[in-house]
Parts: sequence; structure tokens; C-alpha cells
Amino acid sequence: MPSAPTFNSIASILETDFHVARTAISPATALSDLGLDSLALMEFVFAVEDAFHLRIPEDRLDPREAGITLQRLCEVIDAEGDAAAARSEPMAAPA
Repeated sequence: MPSAPTFNSIASILETDFHVARTAISPATALSDLGLDSLALMEFVFAVEDAFHLRIPEDRLDPREAGITLQRLCEVIDAEGDAAAARSEPMAAPA
């Protein structure tokens, strides 16, 4: 199950910026079922990246790939966010 804050942020972007009906948005919804053309789908991914202040490597998530769900997008965002946080933590002083 995706984290609620991540999913809610993504749902808000879809509703506000891309005019997707809230009833059409669930973790199991495939990106291809959102009714967005390929350009809008890429713009959606960029909007998500901007909202979460991260870049999603294409090898982790290619939005053109069939069957990718909003849950998968949330999982990738959470994993990328955790990895970015780990990289930015100060290293412990040697003992």
C-alpha cells in the first residue's frame, strides 16, 4: 500500500492540474487509464517530480510502459525520496 501522503499528493496533482476525476484515481489505477495523452503523461511525471523535489530515473519508472499503476509510482517516489535523504545525511564521524 502506498504511503497516504504520497498518494494524496499525486491524487491532488491529477485533480488540480490535469482535471482527472477523483473517482478515477486509486492506487490500482494504471497511468494509461488516466485519460492523459503521452505529452500530458510526461508533464504529470514532471509535476510529480517537482512536487517531491526529486528526479525519477527512467530505469525505475517509464510512464510509457504499460500497466504502471499509481501505487507503483508512489513506491518509486518513496524509494527515491528515502535514497535522496540517505545521501544527504551527514556521514558519521569515524570511531
